[in-house]
Amino acid sequence: MAAGTDIGIDLGTASVLVYVKGKGVVLKEPSVVAFDRNTNKIKAIGEEARLMLGRTPGNIVAVRPLRQGVISDYTVTEKMIKYFVQKAMGRRAFSKPRISICVPSGVTEVERKAVEEATYAAGAREVRLIEEPVAAAIGAGIDISRPCGNMIVDIGGGTADVAVISLGGTVVNTSIKIAGDNFDDAIVRYVRKKHNLLIGERTAEDIKIKIGSTYPLVEEESMEVTGRNLMTGLPKTVTVTSAETEQALKEPVGQIVEAVISVLERTPPELSADILDRGIVLTGGGAMLRGLEELIEERTGINTMTAENPMTVVAIGTGQYVEFMSGRNEG
Repeated sequence: MAAGTDIGIDLGTASVLVYVKGKGVVLKEPSVVAFDRNTNKIKAIGEEARLMLGRTPGNIVAVRPLRQGVISDYTVTEKMIKYFVQKAMGRRAFSKPRISICVPSGVTEVERKAVEEATYAAGAREVRLIEEPVAAAIGAGIDISRPCGNMIVDIGGGTADVAVISLGGTVVNTSIKIAGDNFDDAIVRYVRKKHNLLIGERTAEDIKIKIGSTYPLVEEESMEVTGRNLMTGLPKTVTVTSAETEQALKEPVGQIVEAVISVLERTPPELSADILDRGIVLTGGGAMLRGLEELIEERTGINTMTAENPMTVVAIGTGQYVEFMSGRNEG
């Protein structure tokens, strides 16, 4: 098995992470591609392209080729995967890698096929698809091969996956298209309604990261936000507080909590007992939103914790899954 490399890719709506066997997560970049409309040439991929979002002249478009966990622009996704794989592998790119790549748990057969084909087209020798919650569980250090129930809530950029995992597979799961991007949209809508101010999605994301909360904080936090005043059409700065973000995020976060409850309602009793005992594990970038643990705990009565480095667990789990499978095949 010396030929080639094993790579795990967390192909997310908001960011792509690449895990290389023996090296860990080597690359984490936003899933944004900027290209020239006139020539169809790609101008920038990743962080460089993210900086162009909302700031491009007419002929250059910065797009996110994945929407809500699903490929919305096939050719751009293929080029993006190819670029990230080459960047991660560096000079050893002459041998084709084995790639395992994760998909949200609720995707259709057609959507799975699209991811698989894009990965083959990007230069993979072999492609394995793994469901996001399973990858998240492996990455969070849970031994998924045991007959014991674990609940994972993976909140990404485009989808939130809630799953109960036992014996290496999902028993009950649901995938909703409410996640980090919806948190940003909710903040944009709230600021527009309350302050009559139009802000971009990058600014909304900054608010979410810096002062966003879903549960009352001990100490109120605030930050200055600049956007376009809808009354005058001129730039204006207002102060937004963490309590306002709590109001703004109430609806999308509420839907995620409802999804958690609906999965718990469908969980077999033996596994329910395991979950009460072991708790709920939050993963994904959305898990970094403050107050989420407390909110879920308050609504379900089950101890809730966030995995260490929630951003990277899915990529690590995807990569370890490759090792887990290759160990099984060679053993």
